[in-house]
Amino acid sequence: MTATIIDGKAFAAQVREKSGKKVATLKAEHNLTPGLAVVLVGEDPASQVYVRNKGKATAEAGMKSEEIRLEMTATQEEVLEVVHRLNADPTIHGILVQLPLPKQVDEMAVLDAIDPTKDVDGFHVINTGRQAVGLPAMVPCTPLGCLMMLKDTHGDLSGMNAVVVGRSNIVGKPMASLLLSENCTVTIAHSRTRDLPTVCRGADILIAAVGRPEMIRGDWVKPGATVIDVGINRIPKEDGKTRLVGDVCFSEAVEVAGAITPVPGGVGPMTIACLLANTVTAACRQAGISEPEV
Repeated sequence: MTATIIDGKAFAAQVREKSGKKVATLKAEHNLTPGLAVVLVGEDPASQVYVRNKGKATAEAGMKSEEIRLEMTATQEEVLEVVHRLNADPTIHGILVQLPLPKQVDEMAVLDAIDPTKDVDGFHVINTGRQAVGLPAMVPCTPLGCLMMLKDTHGDLSGMNAVVVGRSNIVGKPMASLLLSENCTVTIAHSRTRDLPTVCRGADILIAAVGRPEMIRGDWVKPGATVIDVGINRIPKEDGKTRLVGDVCFSEAVEVAGAITPVPGGVGPMTIACLLANTVTAACRQAGISEPEV
């Protein structure tokens, strides 16, 4: 069998289009323009690309986009000062601090300083706690994008066995929580899981988020399972250049799975699309209005 390829790029374009329509409705009916601010500390090349793409997508959706760049030598106090200013700015509804931060800046202190209602990354402890107990919360963009693709592929996820490989606060844990809310039976696997291949083979839904290039092999995948590959790893090619691969060995898994996301072009585009959707949601909640239907 050859798996159906889940086209994250095309799906993300649909999500961005919907956000653009919602923004147009908010402007016309409520004179409200959602605003997103991105804070970048230092000159990490990958982070610069992400921030540039986020700014472009925000503007294309008709939102206000603000970008604040600080030197790599910025102190924690300087970063917190920017966050506090954005918290108090009524034209900014979403705040994203690009990670990683330089070693002299405490990431958790910065993330916890963000107003939870403006935390469009969904990393604040209040949002993670609310999500865990089933209350309305800002949901991390990458897990949200994964869930949207799964529901688009399957519809109802109730009763499906889901295995999440990776237990990070950014992807693994919130992904497991979202799948539980959809009535899946969820296993979180990690580096100390015994007989990981066998655990993976029991999954109807297999989420790979470990940051290890092509770790999950084709014979780890249950025939017909849906595989969501969150990994983005750059590995060398024979010509001295590099290429992007996921945490799943795609060439093997595609012959076994029922559906699979590619890398690139799978989960990645959905992350930015969900960031826009989260910003619209945050703007509506802060204004005390219902999210517009489109």
